[in-house]
Amino acid sequence: MRSHIVDAKKIVIKIGSSSLTGNAGAQLDSIAVDRLVDAVSSARARGAEVTVVSSGAIAAGLSPLGLKTRPKDLATQQAAAAVGQGLLMHRYTESFARYAITTSQILLTTQDVIHRSHYQNAQRTLYRLLALGVVPIINENDTVGTQEIRFGDNDRLAALVSLLMGADLLVLISDIDALYDSPPRNPQARRITSVASVSDVDESTLGGAGSAGVGSGGMLTKIEAARISTGAGIPMLLTSLKEVGSALLGEDCGTYFEAQPSKSNSRLLWLAHASTPHGRLIVDSGAVKALIERSVSLLPAGVTQVVGEFSAGDAVEVSGEDGKVFARGLVAFDSVEIPQMLGRSTKELARELGPEYERELIHRDDLVILKI
Repeated sequence: MRSHIVDAKKIVIKIGSSSLTGNAGAQLDSIAVDRLVDAVSSARARGAEVTVVSSGAIAAGLSPLGLKTRPKDLATQQAAAAVGQGLLMHRYTESFARYAITTSQILLTTQDVIHRSHYQNAQRTLYRLLALGVVPIINENDTVGTQEIRFGDNDRLAALVSLLMGADLLVLISDIDALYDSPPRNPQARRITSVASVSDVDESTLGGAGSAGVGSGGMLTKIEAARISTGAGIPMLLTSLKEVGSALLGEDCGTYFEAQPSKSNSRLLWLAHASTPHGRLIVDSGAVKALIERSVSLLPAGVTQVVGEFSAGDAVEVSGEDGKVFARGLVAFDSVEIPQMLGRSTKELARELGPEYERELIHRDDLVILKI
């Protein structure tokens, strides 16, 4: 099983803020950066292409600004990111220069993985950088982001980048070295060496954000990253910075999340995890059952209400009448067109409104059932 780690030819490695900066208010830890770069260089020497997703811009900017803890307000977070991003990249550039490796900075926002054209442009750039022997270093664009600075976004970003890159392996480096069967502070906690399916993980045993106080993620966001990557057929390794070199050599470190054999296609994974819904369709109980159990298209007859304003082709949520969202899809009609269609058959709509109305609101190929 761990032979997949050693054999991986395209690797995405994500490192969190606390692993790079230590305690809240501390400066960027040069030794930590060097340790990561050593591991990346070793993997490249074995023939792997490596992309790094690095947190740390906000954390690295705290000390120069005289801040002792991560600020809560958005404007100060953005200011810290503006100061820290340059410091972060300068240190990476220096460290990789020890191996004569060129680095590049790529700042992404959520929009770059939501919109397909942006997604494809980012993909082309990353592929070309790797072909040129460059190590891309990706970070969320916290300087101008708004919704982007939120709980655990770089864990999710790393998983989406692994999809975008067609990676063979996703590695998440955390200040907690593995997944445990109870909170790691419990002296009886035991490391879980491998996870066959993310659905088997008991999320109630997982803790919150990292211990250092400078990061924004936690174990829950890492489990969600594993859900995204393994669902796409990409295994994930969770480990610490201290053990990442050994873990990438296939040694028994961290927790290995196995790829799922029946992987979802990248389009549906994008729809489930990267798209932003612009509205919601509320459906009756019969439609809920049919969509979940029979993987059918959503027809107007099963819809009871439309919420929000959207255009044909936008992503929308689908919920039951209890308000619980269970699916997401690309809608075929504008929101202003749908109220006249509710509860009616497509044949009836075609007779009254024209043949263009004899089709699904959401085709089954454009619909994904979310975790329920």
